[in-house]
Amino acid sequence: MKRVSRTVLTCAALGSAIFATRALTQQGGLAVLDPAVDARQAQADMLAARREGAAAGKRAQKLEARARQVSEQAEVTAREAAAVAARIQETDAQIAVQRAQVRLIASQRAGLRAQLAQKQGPLARLTGSLQRLSRRPPLLALLRPGSVRDAVYMRALLDTMLPEVEKRTRSLRTAIERGRALEQQAQAAAAGLQQAQAQMRERRGQLATIESRQRLAGREASGIAARESERALALAEKARDLGDLVQQMGRQGALRAQLAALPGPVMRPARPEDAQVIGGAQFTSGQFTSGQFTPLPEGLASYMLPVTGRLLTGFGEEAPGQARSNGLVLTPREHAQAVSPAAGRVAFAGPYRGYQSIVIVEHAGGWTSLVTGLARLDVAVGDELVAGSPLGVTGPGAPRVMVELRRDGVPVNPLQYIRPL
Repeated sequence: MKRVSRTVLTCAALGSAIFATRALTQQGGLAVLDPAVDARQAQADMLAARREGAAAGKRAQKLEARARQVSEQAEVTAREAAAVAARIQETDAQIAVQRAQVRLIASQRAGLRAQLAQKQGPLARLTGSLQRLSRRPPLLALLRPGSVRDAVYMRALLDTMLPEVEKRTRSLRTAIERGRALEQQAQAAAAGLQQAQAQMRERRGQLATIESRQRLAGREASGIAARESERALALAEKARDLGDLVQQMGRQGALRAQLAALPGPVMRPARPEDAQVIGGAQFTSGQFTSGQFTPLPEGLASYMLPVTGRLLTGFGEEAPGQARSNGLVLTPREHAQAVSPAAGRVAFAGPYRGYQSIVIVEHAGGWTSLVTGLARLDVAVGDELVAGSPLGVTGPGAPRVMVELRRDGVPVNPLQYIRPL
């Protein structure tokens, strides 16, 4: 009967451990998560976020190295801001990794809980039967006729049954240990998520400090920037649609580049015979079309997508009831950091007709980038940007960011020109 009692205690301990494991999966940091989440989707999200974080980390290292190499303070500040923005994107990806890991653990715990629930019923019935046997005093077997024979049969039955019981409960013990390990992993993931969120707040504070320094340094040109911003807003009011606005901004940028490329005034020489003719090589290369000068586009030194996320609409796609897409529509995470796809100058920054806040960046060589769907802007008209400079932040919920790349006003597929820094 000692063996029966030992088996009863073992089964009771297993039953209580299973109950504790079930209770454990219903409390703690994972209570607000959906336990039926697809584990494969969580793994895919985690791998994608890790790739995004690694790419952002490499870009941040390059920008930090370039910031140390330049000497002009304005460019140093711009590259520092771009590096911090890349670090913010890296931290955002780390947060996504931690959240995907939490979702994956929740899925595994839900599967384990279902597995234990299936095995808990037979184990509970077996435990109850053995407990009833253990309550029968050994002295009663000597007083009742036939009890000794029944006891011998029961002992033989237990000798056969107990090894099988131990074999079948071994998987339950393994599942319980797995549940404890998952609980430890869940606690570690929750701690990592809190640490990444704290790091995100710190880096956003660093970016705000750098942007404040940039605004203070740019106060001297505030008058010119204000007048240019007013002209940009006036063009936005007159534009028929977003495409027309981008074309107008592109023409303004081409004219500005043409004027900037003109040679400066040449002082009249004291002796007329010393006069020199300015060579054509000093002018910007280009062509005249319909009486207008158009500079030839140059290759972009680098180009990147302003945000990381899933591609929702590709270039040239036609959705039902919508016009043909002239760019890419991305679905980033909420409050994601948006950056400048390439170096350039801000031609327009502000809200525009249902597109939330938009940014138009003029690049060298007749290239223009349009970024829409931002909830907050961190740039103004006239700002000079380096590749990766912070543009703004997306909103909550399910933000959608559109990016268009145009070459002399003609939309092109941005994916064809993606180049690393």
